[in-house]
Amino acid sequence: MPTNSKLRNGGVSDVVARQIGALPDTKDNQALIRRSDQLRALIANKEPAERFGRLARALAASLLTAYPVPLAPSQAPDLDRARTLFAQNCASCHGAAGSAPPAAMQALDPPPIDFTDIDRARQRSAFGLYQVITQGLEGTSMASFASLSDEDRWALAFLAGSIAFEDVAKGERIWREDDGIRQLVPDLETLAALTPESLAEQIGEDRALAVMAYLRANPDAVGQANDAGSLAFVRDTLDRSLSAYRAGNREEARQLALSAYLDGFEPLEALLATRDGGLMREVEQALGQFRAGIESGANPSELQQLRARIDSLLARAEEALAPEAASEISTFLGAFTILLREGIEALLVVIAMIAFVKKSQRSEVLPYIHGGWIAALFAGVATWVVATYFVSISGASREMTEGIGALLAAVILVSVGIWMHGNPRPRSGGAISRKKWARRFRADRHGFSLVLHSWSSTGKRSRLFCSTLPCGTRRAAASYWQVPCPQSRC
Repeated sequence: MPTNSKLRNGGVSDVVARQIGALPDTKDNQALIRRSDQLRALIANKEPAERFGRLARALAASLLTAYPVPLAPSQAPDLDRARTLFAQNCASCHGAAGSAPPAAMQALDPPPIDFTDIDRARQRSAFGLYQVITQGLEGTSMASFASLSDEDRWALAFLAGSIAFEDVAKGERIWREDDGIRQLVPDLETLAALTPESLAEQIGEDRALAVMAYLRANPDAVGQANDAGSLAFVRDTLDRSLSAYRAGNREEARQLALSAYLDGFEPLEALLATRDGGLMREVEQALGQFRAGIESGANPSELQQLRARIDSLLARAEEALAPEAASEISTFLGAFTILLREGIEALLVVIAMIAFVKKSQRSEVLPYIHGGWIAALFAGVATWVVATYFVSISGASREMTEGIGALLAAVILVSVGIWMHGNPRPRSGGAISRKKWARRFRADRHGFSLVLHSWSSTGKRSRLFCSTLPCGTRRAAASYWQVPCPQSRC
């Protein structure tokens, strides 16, 4: 906080109280005035700064609720223009780099802010800086810059908020690899209101500072993140890959080209295959050629030509994937067929178990069967919640998971094949099931295996059902084929 005598003696709270009193009357006015009086009392009693900070933030939130104002820029700020504006309007007080006020300004009380002070920067949001730039700070040398356009003030706010944070490269890597973090900052409004301190409470100090360094220096990345799993993401990532290749950074270009496929196009493959399988293979082949060109050291002009061809293919893919390309009937039938098939399969297994139990006159174990499938419903929902909101899987991780799953399936298939060929007299599936269940009943009088069987037959279906709720057919198809739903197109 500023340290001059006027502010120490409650000047800030007096200004707050006076300005709140001048606001138009609403039903919330009296509550706001009471909170401003509490602020004055905290200052008068020299209460801890933490209490003052909490109450001040609560008052700010209440003010925004009672008197809504734009909380974010309408588009990503132009930081190149912000640097020019900073040199023209801010450097004379804050220094050219925002780190050291010129000697002539050191005598001011309080002196201009050092934007490289990490402790104070952790507590600032871009919105807070925007408000100060717009209104100024009474009792200090900070004047209002309301004469600047709204876009320019937002650009200055993001630039000033980025000066204290340096690890942009690390932040970019975390941002692009962790879908969970991208979900925490889905839009510019969230980014503008976010402080590094509050983000650190969710993802840890080091990662939060790195991510904020990247996002405040590149606010347009928020919009790009929302295009992950979309053709816009493919285009943007290929452009960045080509730029890196031209700059001589072949490894970065290779990683970006791979990300364009795994994180951008691959999640859409299953859906595009149902609409236009030939086009899906063309796009996949062209992306593979782009990656091969980087690996072989092709001429940048050749990659540029290939990039143009990919762009035309993506335009055709957008038409095929457009919502109007699918009728309402086909959308309904697609979702209904997948859910009906899985639901009937689970239902038949549970019904067969119940029928066998009743035929065996073991009705006392029926609660175990019902307990199993009911518990599986809740477990399936819980698994879906964890997989959707707490576990982040990148394109490369997804490919690895699918590969491991395929290997396990192959092991199971080979094992079953060896077992069946090892039986001199193959029996019918019904006979095997009857003898297996008979052994289970003799060995398991408490129904534990019944719980497991009814659980396993229902859990997957409940996860599938939950995953179809937000997005309909697209997410249903994605879940069925074990690929993530392209969120931005749902």
